[in-house]
Amino acid sequence: MPKTGKKTGHENPISWRDADVISHGDGMARCPWCGLDPLYVAYHDEEWGRPERCSRALFEKLVLDGFQAGLSWITILRKREAFRAAFAGFRPEQIARFDERQFSALMQNEGIVRNRAKIEGAAASARAWLALEEQRSFSAYLWDFVDGRPIVNHPRRTSDIPARTALSERIAKDLKARGFKFCGPTIVYAFMQAVGMVDDHLVGCCRHGGDR
Repeated sequence: MPKTGKKTGHENPISWRDADVISHGDGMARCPWCGLDPLYVAYHDEEWGRPERCSRALFEKLVLDGFQAGLSWITILRKREAFRAAFAGFRPEQIARFDERQFSALMQNEGIVRNRAKIEGAAASARAWLALEEQRSFSAYLWDFVDGRPIVNHPRRTSDIPARTALSERIAKDLKARGFKFCGPTIVYAFMQAVGMVDDHLVGCCRHGGDR
């Protein structure tokens, strides 16, 4: 479940720590964390929890989840196009070659999260991605952890959803051993939810048990 961080004027003002689905003006019930922000609602409906099997898209999401650490996901979502422009469309082949010149330029880019360790970590993760792709696709590698099928949970309230699991700990450990950065168990579980390896839409949400 994405972190919402501090509430903004676009978000429903209730706390999401122990909440049920919320009804929207279109008559649809949704997970409460997307609030009322149209961008967040679209992300909830069209992306979060839908199985993603493109290796490059999976790389992008993992890197962005790493940048999100300590921030709210909506912050990253609002900056996503700027990130894509700054990080060469998240093409690992190009990011892996980033050097001091690119790192310095990125640290001056107000459109992204300017964190030197995370920027350098993205380049390290790109190199790890390329090394893994020489053996097998990044997509196949990740989906094998769930036997190729999403894990469908049935949480009724946001408090039923864990921040990390034994499986996310195992995946995080393996990713780190391969050279990926900013991929701890909590980040990995959020990533698994986002790319549909886990379906954690609340029971009653219009997207629960959706595309698999």
